[in-house]
Parts: sequence; C-alpha cells; structure tokens
Amino acid sequence: MASTSPDRRGVGSALDPSAEQIRDMSGRAVEWVVAHHDSIRDLPIAPRTSAAALKKALAEPLPVEGRDFTDLLTVFRDVVVPGSRHNGHPRFFGYVSAPGTAVAAVADFLASALNPNLTAWRSAPAPTELEHVTIDWIKEALGCDPGAGGLFTSGGSMANLTALAAARHRHCGDAVATHGAAAHPAPLRVYASTETHHSIHKAAALLGIGRASVREIPVDARFRMDVDALVGAIEEDRAAGAEPFCVVANAGTVVTGAVDPLAEIAAVARRYGLWMHVDACYGGFARLAPSARPLFDGLSEADSIALDPHKWLYLPADCGCLIYRDPEAARPAFSLDADYTRVMQTEPAEAFAFWDYGPDLSRRFRALKVWMALAHAGSRAVGDAIEGNLDCARHLAELVEASADFELLAPVELSIFCFRYLPPSARAGSRGQADEEELDRLNERIMVALQQGGSSYLSNATINGRFALRGCVLNYRTTRRDMEVLLDDVRRAAKQVIEETP
Repeated sequence: MASTSPDRRGVGSALDPSAEQIRDMSGRAVEWVVAHHDSIRDLPIAPRTSAAALKKALAEPLPVEGRDFTDLLTVFRDVVVPGSRHNGHPRFFGYVSAPGTAVAAVADFLASALNPNLTAWRSAPAPTELEHVTIDWIKEALGCDPGAGGLFTSGGSMANLTALAAARHRHCGDAVATHGAAAHPAPLRVYASTETHHSIHKAAALLGIGRASVREIPVDARFRMDVDALVGAIEEDRAAGAEPFCVVANAGTVVTGAVDPLAEIAAVARRYGLWMHVDACYGGFARLAPSARPLFDGLSEADSIALDPHKWLYLPADCGCLIYRDPEAARPAFSLDADYTRVMQTEPAEAFAFWDYGPDLSRRFRALKVWMALAHAGSRAVGDAIEGNLDCARHLAELVEASADFELLAPVELSIFCFRYLPPSARAGSRGQADEEELDRLNERIMVALQQGGSSYLSNATINGRFALRGCVLNYRTTRRDMEVLLDDVRRAAKQVIEETP
C-alpha cells in the first residue's frame, strides 16, 4: 500500500513524494520513453484488440487504497501501449497526425510539473511572455505583419470556432452577444469551399449562425475554391437580403491538401467587407519549406489564421493556434468583466489577459513545448523535415503514376496523396458504374486488411464520388523507402482480399 504520511527525510506520500521517489518514477518512465523512441519503427501500427478485451484488462472499481508506481507503469507498458495505435510510426499515414519530438515530450513533462495557469500575465508572468515570444515566431514563419497577435488553443477546431466568433461579433456587434441571434434577424452567410473541414460547420451551429448559413462554394480540378463562384454567391445572397460576413479559405485541406488561391480570396474579402479566415491547421507551417512557399501568397492578408502546431511542427497533442491580423478587432468578442477577473495592473503588458482574445479562462502551458521544439531544432531543420515530407508524397505519386496497378485520384499539392488499387480486370478499357462501385468495395476491403496488417496504415477519402486510399506524410522519420514499402503492403493486402473473395 502507498504511504499516506509525508516525511521529508526521505519517505513521502503518494500525493507528496520524496525527491528519491520522484527520481525513481521519472527515471523508469524516461527509460520506457527511450526504448519506445528507439523501437517505434518495429512496432505494429494498429493493435489487434477489442473494446471488450481492453475493458477487461483495465476496468476496476474506484481505488480506495493506493498502488505502487511500479504496478501502474506495468499496466501502461503491458496494456495501454500495445492497445494503442502508434501514430509516431514512419508508415502511419492515416489522418493528419504527427509523431511528436522527444524535446517536446520533455517540455510537456516540465510544463505539467510547473503547472502554471495562463489566464493572464499576473497569473503566469514568464509563461505568458514565452507564449508571446512563440506566437511572434509563428507570425514570422507565416510572413504576418508585426502587429498581428494570437494565442494557443486546444486544437484547430477551437481556433476555427474562436475565429468565427470574432468575425460574427465584428459584423453583429454587442446586440447578438447580449441578446442572442434573434437580435440580428437578417440571415448571416459564411462562405467555405466544399472541401472545408467540418469544424467550420460545427462552429456555425454552436455560435447560432447555423450550419445552413455556411454556403459551400464549388472547387476547381485541383480542389481549390472557385473564386468566380464565390463572387457569384456573395452577390446572390446580398440581392436576397442575406448578410455575408465571413469567408473561410483553406491552406491545406484535410482530404487532398489543396491550398485555395489566398490572394484572390483576400481581394474578394476586401471588396465586400468580409472577415477572411484561413484554416491552415494542416498546411500552414509548410510555408517553412521553400518548394511550397509560393502556395501561401496572400496568407498574411487574412483577418485570422488557424494552425495546429501539433501537426507540422511535430509536437505532441494538444496544441492549436489562432493568429489575428488585428488583435484589438477581435477583443470585443471575448472581453467580459467580472470581479474575480478584474485586472489591477496599470502597465499594459502586465494587464494583458488571454481571456480577452478567446473563450478559455484556464489554459495550460502549451507554449513551452512550442518554444523548446523550435529553439532546440531551429526553423531550418523543421523546414527541411517538412520538405522531406513533401518529397515523400511526390515520390509516392510518381510511383503510382508509373505503375499499372494503381491510379492517382487527386493531385499532390502538399503531403496528402489519394489513390486506389486496380485489379487486372480494371486496368484496360472503359469502366461502367457497376465496375466503379466494385472498385470502391475492393479498395475499402484493401484498406481494412492493410490496417490490420500492421506494417502501413492508410485512411480513406471520397474523391469525385469514388473511394480513395488516402495518406498524409507528417513524420520526420518517413523516407522514400517507406513509400515504396507502403505500395508493397497495399499489393499484399489486395492479394489477400482477392484470394479471400468467393
């Protein structure tokens, strides 16, 4: 049983352990981290388990008495780790998930031990200043104006929600904030492409704008917003008595990685007085890679930019970010006085409060891992790693296009690729609707078999109505050779599925 009475001479309690106990716990945890870091490439990516099996291994009544840390670490090592999907594996291409770096994991440990609450400068002076510093670094990486500002959030969905709240307040003013959506009876309009992340529609629902008020704009052959169609939709809505107030552009969609024509959309936003928000959660940091930088022309003209450092800055979750071109334009949407939040400081920098620029009051010290990762590696090394990810995706596309048994379904813009397997019967001649539907079913079964195989992991997407095997390279460990292994793994899964089909 764990000790319950503290003794600073060497024997501590579970809640207040001695220095030696802390050293022992952290030392054994670090040894596991080192071994995991060294073996990640050799692990099966996805577990072969079930919810019932995991519940049986983990479920227990609320503990009344404490247990030794050794027992807890054993459960973590023997149940949690093998029951997890290993997103840090170099051939985990599912979704948009980064592996995290060792220094950032250490930073999270230190941040949790210090445990500051970044509500305002007075609550956490140095951590607040460090968040300002790291936000400045991100602004520089994006090419933003020096007067821009921002804050870290839990993730991109919260950054998108916060941006739309600021945009709505600028258009509607205090009436809606005080009395609700009914105080602004004219229908509002948000514009976003058909490829936009669902968090925009969710934000519109939560903010009372309404999902139906998000007007989806068609895309071109490269899955980028059609700017002429955007202008036509705005004109049509204005003529019908609706009030356009915000346009959402993508800097790397989650399906194909497409980057909308940002400069053109910025010009439309200025013309019609719209708030321009850019969802750059996946792609924004690709601006650090020289080959991708031209895609982001016009990004700095946005009123707000959502990013996920826990994606292409290779940080562990969670860490989102929101940049405002003019922070004071966003402040009225969130500033609300209460006696327990009253600021006494008179020096402006020391009177600063994050709650004036977003919905959160309590906020963890996310800035430390951003600062440590960038300061330790340097932006050049991060940019080189991103460039390597882009190269891997392009290499995969070249391999697919040179093959007889695969078909590329979307252009590779950043590091997302979408393709499908073609059996011998589908490699020549025209295909009808029934053939296409059979290809969809075959590739869906291939994806499941691939995931269960444990060597490579892809997710799925729908491209022009067709089922696609979709992957995203977002790992500094991934090499061109991994892309070749991936295709071999897909071929192996296809052979297995075809042989098992009656």
